[in-house]
Amino acid sequence: MGAEARREHLLDAAKELVADAGFHGVSIEAVARRAGITRPIIYRHFADLGSLLDALVERETLRALVQLREVLPRDVTDLIEALAGYLRAVRSDPVTWRLVLVPPEGAPALLRERIAAGRAAVVAQLAAAVGPRAGSPDPELTARALSAMADEAARLLLADPERYPPERLIAHARWLLGAM
Repeated sequence: MGAEARREHLLDAAKELVADAGFHGVSIEAVARRAGITRPIIYRHFADLGSLLDALVERETLRALVQLREVLPRDVTDLIEALAGYLRAVRSDPVTWRLVLVPPEGAPALLRERIAAGRAAVVAQLAAAVGPRAGSPDPELTARALSAMADEAARLLLADPERYPPERLIAHARWLLGAM
């Protein structure tokens, strides 16, 4: 296995451990066992557990942001399609989105910083989409409300996809936006 493929394999193993047991459940030994390798191989790619977790946070937040950039609305008429795209992204990689939407206890400060930066970027783009041209008296507050609604829909989908399927969440968002 090449160096880059091995690094990704190790990050995948760490991601699985975080999904199973939270960040406190991740250790170099646990990652080695999950990846089916020895500890020295991990140390060839990461100086220590902190650098492995930082790399995991970087990769997963980047993945989430790339998915969001693809679906964020350009104007107010795209809001429902943007929500549908967001929910598809969440469904396609639930572990990454659980890290972003429901950071587990013990999550590194870097994860919280990346999440805050990502949310700020999303709010800015949503504010531009619902700006004065769309009639919002306060685009920032409107954007924050829309972001909170979308994040809660995503959390519901992650927590109970049978009770809160995307179709139900989108239908409700369509009604709510129409009522506004």
